[in-house]
Amino acid sequence: MSLLVRVFVSRGLEQRARAHAREAAAGHQHHSARTTMPLRRRLRSPEAWSDVAHNFRGDWAMLWKEIAAGFLLAGFIGLLGNGFLGDLFIRHAAAPLRILENAIVGPLIAVASFVCSVGNVPLAAVLWSGGISFAGVIAFLFADLIVLPIVQIYRKYYGGEFALRITALMFVTIVLAALAVYAVFSAAGLVPQARPTRAHLFAPVTLDYRVVTNAVGLAIFAALFAITLRRGARDPECGMRVDRSRAPSLEADGRTVYFCGEGCLRAYQREHATLG
Repeated sequence: MSLLVRVFVSRGLEQRARAHAREAAAGHQHHSARTTMPLRRRLRSPEAWSDVAHNFRGDWAMLWKEIAAGFLLAGFIGLLGNGFLGDLFIRHAAAPLRILENAIVGPLIAVASFVCSVGNVPLAAVLWSGGISFAGVIAFLFADLIVLPIVQIYRKYYGGEFALRITALMFVTIVLAALAVYAVFSAAGLVPQARPTRAHLFAPVTLDYRVVTNAVGLAIFAALFAITLRRGARDPECGMRVDRSRAPSLEADGRTVYFCGEGCLRAYQREHATLG
């Protein structure tokens, strides 16, 4: 990707994108954990765990709608059947043409379904069952870097022109990387031959290791959210959840108001000065 970047992005466009990013991010920040603190102390530090919890909640707040929609679309796509999925790929052509076409179509399916990395592995299994080549599966998995919610983030921080060019660059890189992975695995004889059946993919839920790991994940999810409820407050400007012990604050209308950064604090002061 670094070798191709100058083909897609000029230095002038890069500088404009950097300026756009600095303006878009001005005044907003996460209070990250102290990197100089030893690991043993971080594991016992309430402040460090609060950092983890608030960053987790902030990421979840940004992406939960996209994740939910992605899982919903992935479920519908999975129910379309192998016949429909098989028609998306060239299967009765020379191997090089079939592999190249699958590596191109794989990312397009990822973009159309906009499944983030938490949901693309199950859908990749459905595509593998439907007949896509190994290179196509790898390209599909790599393509979570260019799904629509992520491209929207690129556009917000770097501007539309840069987002379009960097997305095109990543698409080309994804296809080439998938073909390279396929070549290495094929030469080593590691490309799997067996494909799962739909009965295996859509088996009923049973008490097994997956249920246990999901329960553990749900417990961790709940614990992190509980930390943000106990230690956190909502920034009235941007809505970000922040740790009260570390966030900038001021007294307003007889209460303490907390902010994610100095930018939101100053914006709040300007608005209330105008109203006053």
